[in-house]
Amino acid sequence: MKPPVALLIYAPDDPHKASFYPFAVYSPEWQAIQHGLRQNIPVRFMDLPHTHILAEELHENEKEKGQYQEKQEDIHHDPIGHLARAAGYTDGERWWEHMVETRQENDTEIFAAILEGMTALRKELANEQNENLHEKRREAYMRKTLRETQKEDYKKIAVVCGAWHGPAFVNVPTVKSDNELLKGLPAIKTKSAWAPWSYSRISFWTGYGAGVYSPEWYHILWDQKKNLVTYWLTRAARLMRQEQLDVSSAHVIEAVRLSEALASLRGHPLPGLEEMDEAALAVMCFGEEASMRLIRKKLVVGDRMGVIPQDAPVVPLQQDLMKWQKTLRLPAKEDTREYDFDLRKPTDLSRSHLLHRLRLLEIPWGEQLTQKGRSAGTFHEYWQLQWKPEFVMDLIQAARWGNTVENAASARCIHTADHTDNLKEIATLLDNALLADLPEAVESLISSIQERTAKSGDVQQMMQAMIPLARVMRYGNVRQTDKSMLKGVIDGLAARIMINLPGACVSINDEAAEQMFELINGTHSAITLLQSEEQMQGWASVLNQLADLKNGHNLINGRSCRLLQEMGHFPLEEAARRMSLALSLANDSSQVAAWLEGFLRGSGLILIHDQRLWQVLDDWITGLRDDHFSEVLPLLRRTFSTFAVSERRYIGQQVKRNDSGAAKAVLFDSERLDYERAGRILPLLSQILDVEIET
Repeated sequence: MKPPVALLIYAPDDPHKASFYPFAVYSPEWQAIQHGLRQNIPVRFMDLPHTHILAEELHENEKEKGQYQEKQEDIHHDPIGHLARAAGYTDGERWWEHMVETRQENDTEIFAAILEGMTALRKELANEQNENLHEKRREAYMRKTLRETQKEDYKKIAVVCGAWHGPAFVNVPTVKSDNELLKGLPAIKTKSAWAPWSYSRISFWTGYGAGVYSPEWYHILWDQKKNLVTYWLTRAARLMRQEQLDVSSAHVIEAVRLSEALASLRGHPLPGLEEMDEAALAVMCFGEEASMRLIRKKLVVGDRMGVIPQDAPVVPLQQDLMKWQKTLRLPAKEDTREYDFDLRKPTDLSRSHLLHRLRLLEIPWGEQLTQKGRSAGTFHEYWQLQWKPEFVMDLIQAARWGNTVENAASARCIHTADHTDNLKEIATLLDNALLADLPEAVESLISSIQERTAKSGDVQQMMQAMIPLARVMRYGNVRQTDKSMLKGVIDGLAARIMINLPGACVSINDEAAEQMFELINGTHSAITLLQSEEQMQGWASVLNQLADLKNGHNLINGRSCRLLQEMGHFPLEEAARRMSLALSLANDSSQVAAWLEGFLRGSGLILIHDQRLWQVLDDWITGLRDDHFSEVLPLLRRTFSTFAVSERRYIGQQVKRNDSGAAKAVLFDSERLDYERAGRILPLLSQILDVEIET
C-alpha cells in the first residue's frame, strides 16, 4: 500500500452515508501505524466509531446540524490558524512550517507550547465548545479507549491526535461523566474499505475540511529535508522544460541563492515554501504567473495517486475493476490521458467495453471524444480518461447491482428498462448495452422494446426509438455485434410508424408540428441509414400522404415535399409546381411561411441550383403587402438563419443582382445560345480537364 490512500467507512444499507479518512506519507497517524508495524507495537484507533457517528447524522435534526457545521467552520476547522494569526502569520501552514518543519533543534518543547496554546484557546471559547455535543462525545470515547489500554499494563502509551484534542487528555473529567456522554448512543451497521486517494483531494482547495493547502510540498519536505531547496527548484526547472519553457542551470542556482537570501532577511533558519515560490516566480518565470501556476499545481498541491494491493479489503465490484485495469493496462491516474482504441484489436475492444460498462453504472472515468472528419462507422474510438478518487464511492453504490462490472452494468440496464415505459430511453439503453457488450441485457432490452411497441400507440415514442436502433443496425458490425436480432424489432417498429404517422399529423398546433418536424427528420435519416429498399418505398408513400394531407400543418407538408424531392420521387418541376401552389397570394401569409420553412429549413442549396424555385419565391415575396410582409418576416428570417453562411451570402448577391426584382432571371433557352462563341473555349477546356471534347 502506497499513500495517499483513504480509509472509507460507510453504511451498507445507505452507501451515501460515508466518510473518508485520507492518509499521506507524512500524516502522523500513518507514521504511527508504520512505526507500530515495524516495532511490533499494538496500534489502535481511538476516535468515536463511525457506527455511532453515521447514526448521529441520521438522527440529527436540521437545526442542530446547522449549528454544528457553523461551529466546525468557526473554531474546530483550523485551531492552529488562530495561533498563527495571533503570531502575525497569514495562515496556519506557514506558522507550522517555520516553527516545526524547518526547526533546527530536535526538541519537543514546541509541542508543549502548542498544547498550552490549545488549552488557552479552548478555555477562551469554552461556552461555544460546551454546546458541541458531538466533539464532547468524541473526546469522551478517546479517554475511554485510553483508560482501557492503561489497564493492560503497558509501560508507555503514545496518543496521536489533532492539536485541538490534546487538552482533553490533560484536564481529564471523571469516568462517570464520560460514561454519561456515551450512554445510549445510536448505532447502525457499517463497513470499511481502502481506496486510492490523491493529493489534490487532500488539499483545502478541493473542499476537504481537514486538508492542507500544499500536500505535495509537505511530501517533498518529509523526504528531502536535508536538500530541500535545491531539490524543489530543480524539479520546478524540469517541469518548465517539459512544457518547452527555457530554464537553465544558472536560473536554478540564482533561484536557490535568492530563496536563501529572503529567508535570512526574514529571520528564518531555512527557506520555506513562500521564499521558494517568490524566487521561482522572479528568476525562473520572469514574473509570469501563468508559468508559476504549473509549478504550484505540480509541486505544491501535486497529483500523486496512491496504490492499494489487490488483497486489500474493498467491495467485490472495485476488486473486479482493479483486475481489469491491470489486465487491460489502463492505470487509474488523476491526470488526463487520451487514448485511441482500434476496435479491430481485442485489447482495445475490451477497453472500450469496460469504459462503456462503467458509464452505464454512472462512473464517468472515460469521456468519449468526437473527432472531426470521422464517420460513425470508423474502427477507432477516442477517449479521454481521468480517474477521480470519489469514483470509489460510486463503485460502492453500484455494488448492489452485482459483484463484477459486467454483471452490475447488465443488471442496472435491465432494472432501468423494467421501470420505464419510454421507448426512446430503452432504445438508447440498447445502444449503450451493445457498445458495452452485454448480451444478457441486450436480449432483455429487445424483449422490452417488442413488448412496449405492441402495447403503445404513441407514434412519437416509436420514432424516437427508431433513431438509435437504426444507428446500431447500421454500424453494429464495426464492434462485432450480432445485428440479426435487431432486424425484426426495427422492421416492426418501422411498419407501425408508417401506419400511424399520417393520423398523428392531422390537426396539430404549431408546437406539436415543430416536434413532429424534428421526429420526421430523424426517422428519415434512420430509414436512409438502413438502406432497405422496401422501407424506403414505404416511407416515400407515407411522405406522399403527408405532402397532400388536407388537415395537416403546412410545416409538415413543406418538409415532406422537400424530403421527396431529395429522394428523387419529386422532380424539380413538381417541386416548383407545389411551391407555386403553396405560395399563392390567395393563401394566408403565415401558413405560406410555415410551408416555406418546412421546405427550406436547414439548406438553401435548392434555391441556388434551381432558378425556377428561386423565381417562385421571389415573385411571392415581392407581391406581399406591407402588413403581410411584416407578419411573415420573423418566420422567413428564422428559416434563412439555418442556411450556411456561404449560402446566405450567395442568395444575398443574387438578390442584389436582380435589383429588387427589376431584372428577372431568364430560364435557359437553347435557341438564344451562341454556339460559335461557346465553341472557342472548348480546346482550352479540354486541356484543363484532360478530356477529349467533341465539337
